[in-house]
Parts: sequence; C-alpha cells; structure tokens
Amino acid sequence: MTERYEYVAHRLLRRRVRDVASGVEGELMAVINENVSDSARAHWMELAYIRGACGREFSTAVDNIEPAR
Repeated sequence: MTERYEYVAHRLLRRRVRDVASGVEGELMAVINENVSDSARAHWMELAYIRGACGREFSTAVDNIEPAR
C-alpha cells in the first residue's frame, strides 16, 4: 500500500465511546489505518478519532475504545 492512511469500517462509528486510556468520552468520528513509520521500518496502526464534548478531536489506539455507558 502506498497511501499514508486508509479509512476502516468500525461498528461504533458515530456512536458515543470512551477512551479507556484517558477516561474521556465522545463520538467516534473515524477509524484510520495510518502509516506511522519512522525512517528505519514501516509500521501501520489503527487509530480511533474521537470528538469530545468541547468539539476537539483526539486520537487513541482503536483497542482503547469501548461503548460509553
């Protein structure tokens, strides 16, 4: 794959989620498989983009998200 990112379908898109790493809740806006490579090796990672109550988006590892209660 030559692109630096690729959108990934996720069952929680547009739903309220919680980032277990920070405890912050918000709406899951996107899950993107991103190329986070450094100059030494190629590395792809799925990142979840969450929009918090303040309107700002932040990213976390997709494994860190769970449905909000």
